[in-house]
Amino acid sequence: MDKKTVLIVDDEKNIRILLKDFLEREGFSVLEAQDGRQALELFNEKCEELNLVLLDVMLPELDGWTVCREIRKLSKVPIVMLTARSEDFDEVHGLEIGADDYVKKPVKPTTLVARINALFRRIEPDESKTVMSYDGLEIDDSSHVVKIDCQEIALSPKEYTLLVLLVENKGKVISREQLLNQVWGYNYYGGLRTVDTHINRLRMKLGSKGEAINTIRGFGYKFEG
Repeated sequence: MDKKTVLIVDDEKNIRILLKDFLEREGFSVLEAQDGRQALELFNEKCEELNLVLLDVMLPELDGWTVCREIRKLSKVPIVMLTARSEDFDEVHGLEIGADDYVKKPVKPTTLVARINALFRRIEPDESKTVMSYDGLEIDDSSHVVKIDCQEIALSPKEYTLLVLLVENKGKVISREQLLNQVWGYNYYGGLRTVDTHINRLRMKLGSKGEAINTIRGFGYKFEG
């Protein structure tokens, strides 16, 4: 793969050194920031070069939540949140404001790199794999045709995009906010009920296959086909 650049944002120097050394050995280029304000300044300067941001939650100047929200106003660059806190709220909140993944400290570099590579595979799918099949559900992404047991079904563009996002992230919970942002865009001012309405319509059109789209109460949806 092309050499990718990662911005590490953490106020603990030893953690930055550990992750930087390991990521560079794995073939990544690395930039560093020690607080939230420096992170945003560096991001604004180098945004075209960055492929991923590793962002600690507890930072001086500006915390990780604030930095994540500010980056999301400008870019869809993947963001992986890092935290020493164990509260489930942190993970849910991070995903709600636009983070792509969440890793708890102490960070194992090998595990982190595996998560990063998995994230890149999700957002950069193999172009040769244009057909996705799950238990009688077939999605041809080259022609935007969806079939159930070889019978084509008609989906609206938004319904199709929702289905592809859920299937590509099979087994992963996606928040309603993430779906709204990725399908309708960050500048869309409609409410989250828009997502629920389209999911309900999608389930109806998929018939029995729609049962694979599970509601995660209070958060979002997960495809478990």
